[in-house]
Amino acid sequence: MTNGNIQLLSETLAKAKAENRAALIAYLPAGFPTVDGGIAAIKAVFDGGADVVEVGLPHSDPVLDGPVIQTADDIALRGGVKIADVMRTVKEAHEATGKPVLVMTYWNPIDRYGVERFTEELAAAGGAGCILPDLPVQESAVWREHADKHGLATVFVVAPSSKDARLATITAAGSGFVYAASLMGVTGTRESVGEQAADLVRRTRATSGLPVCVGLGVSNATQAKEVAAFADGVIVGSAFVQRILDADGDEAAGLAAVRELAGELAAGVRRVS
Repeated sequence: MTNGNIQLLSETLAKAKAENRAALIAYLPAGFPTVDGGIAAIKAVFDGGADVVEVGLPHSDPVLDGPVIQTADDIALRGGVKIADVMRTVKEAHEATGKPVLVMTYWNPIDRYGVERFTEELAAAGGAGCILPDLPVQESAVWREHADKHGLATVFVVAPSSKDARLATITAAGSGFVYAASLMGVTGTRESVGEQAADLVRRTRATSGLPVCVGLGVSNATQAKEVAAFADGVIVGSAFVQRILDADGDEAAGLAAVRELAGELAAGVRRVS
């Protein structure tokens, strides 16, 4: 039985902490703009300075994703991306870089594919685990049993609306890190949302020793620095996807753009005052 790379993920986050900085976690969907193009983009993001990459499993109804990621998912799905392509993306990105690669997916595709098969293949591909934004903790026992068996992290998502008792339940069931989701600039002013995210991190840390990483609509080094001041990791997705969309089919330009953005963000998470 192949073991996944939860240990590598934990060590990577611990190393960032030891360097007195936040980890930079990038998100890119598999199959976008193509399967090979997506793998190249992930390598470029690692090359630019990302510590961890989340590979999105494109879904036809991405309820929690904004319009930019929905556009990318759409392109990937029209290109015929399959779960096998997601596994290949994880495998090639991890093998080329030795860095931790997770999958972010809604529950339905895993459920249809089969939990045992999915966890086994993800571990065999060298995956570090899964982020499961819509899997309720109370329904996660079967997933967690298989994930634990295969050495994979189970990353749950918490939100500012999560009450303290609920946070404790979620963090007790999770592993790897906790994904704190908050939207920058959607609910009121950005300043107040930053405060809301900082409060969520503080409340989550009170329930768990797991690192808390924040996905906050961060798109530049200044925002990355702001979040790095209170979080263990800064998660950036739409900004990377947007750079590839802006390249408008010019693969070399897209790769250069995501590499450059990763470099700027990596510098941002290191400027912790």
